[in-house]
Amino acid sequence: MNYGKFLKNNLIKKQNPDFKQIELQLQRSLKDLQTANENLNIDLTWTYTIAYHAMIRAGRALMYSKGFLPTTKNTHKTIVEFTKLQFTDDR
Repeated sequence: MNYGKFLKNNLIKKQNPDFKQIELQLQRSLKDLQTANENLNIDLTWTYTIAYHAMIRAGRALMYSKGFLPTTKNTHKTIVEFTKLQFTDDR
């Protein structure tokens, strides 16, 4: 994977994988998904917001597992683009 763009633009920084933080992010993401599911018949707009946060937390966990941490600059956009890079085949 080429993380050069992210590093050059100060969007991510290197760190050692923190398995406790990865686990916490994944647990919270799952809890958010459960909450979103339970909220479906109450408030669809809020359900989307909760699901979005679950996605961000899961993406953050992925970044942590790869040894990176998003900076405070465009955090959500960086997480989404970083995650996309993980699942895109450029060949």
